[in-house]
Amino acid sequence: MGDLSDFGAGQIVGACLAAASLIKTATLLSVSRAAVSKVTTAYTNHGKTSSAKRNSGQKPKLSARDRCTLKRIVSKNHRTTAANVTAELNIHLERLFPQKQSDKSFTNPTSIVELQLLKL
Repeated sequence: MGDLSDFGAGQIVGACLAAASLIKTATLLSVSRAAVSKVTTAYTNHGKTSSAKRNSGQKPKLSARDRCTLKRIVSKNHRTTAANVTAELNIHLERLFPQKQSDKSFTNPTSIVELQLLKL
């Protein structure tokens, strides 16, 4: 159900209500049998097809602009340490947001910056 659109889930529910078999629905809509099974089970048990967890979780610490800055910092020196990258990113953020620096300050380089570096 993760990458299935609401429209696709609705089509699966419609096929289920029309008494189509699981395999026939899966081949007709070009989705896996597991996806059809999950959607129909969720619909029969909970009466809904969309997941409530879609917008859950922690919001990203870095904005798109901050990620671009991070890429620029790393591309200048690929062999720098995470602590140096963190310090340079904090300096950049202080220049942009002097009053909001406490909100965006990164103190633990291993948790945020290294995770972002892995995503680059």
